[in-house]
Amino acid sequence: MLTLEEVHEIDEAVKVVPYKKAACIEALKIVQEHRRWISDESLKEIAAHLDMSAEELDSVATFYNMIYRKPVGRHIVLLCDSISCWVMGYENIRDAVIQRLEINYGETTRDSRFTLLPNPCLGTCDHAPALMIDHDLYRDVTIDQLDDILDRYT
Repeated sequence: MLTLEEVHEIDEAVKVVPYKKAACIEALKIVQEHRRWISDESLKEIAAHLDMSAEELDSVATFYNMIYRKPVGRHIVLLCDSISCWVMGYENIRDAVIQRLEINYGETTRDSRFTLLPNPCLGTCDHAPALMIDHDLYRDVTIDQLDDILDRYT
């Protein structure tokens, strides 16, 4: 069931669009911010609140790679695997992150602290390699920086 806070935030998002369905991405982001992911039940509740079918909303949710349809960790690590990052040492960073976190892409650490995901572009090709944790972008990343970066997130 959507919480009163979630409903209020979704209703505020609806106020700035021409019709309720147009707030669907924002509504998904709002619920995900509260719950870390969008369950089937949450999706159905959001869809009903926006006068959409669950199938319509699911097609939106599964299109965007930043909407998570299965449980994720407290912090999402997005590792850019664009051509610029590949050229600038992405593979070494990837291997070091995988070793440090003891997980592969699409997995979550045993303590539910991190989920590791590839990302096709973080938009900072002039400062590759790059990674993002939650909303924090790290550019010109080196293996020596990884422990300090990851230790910031408890």
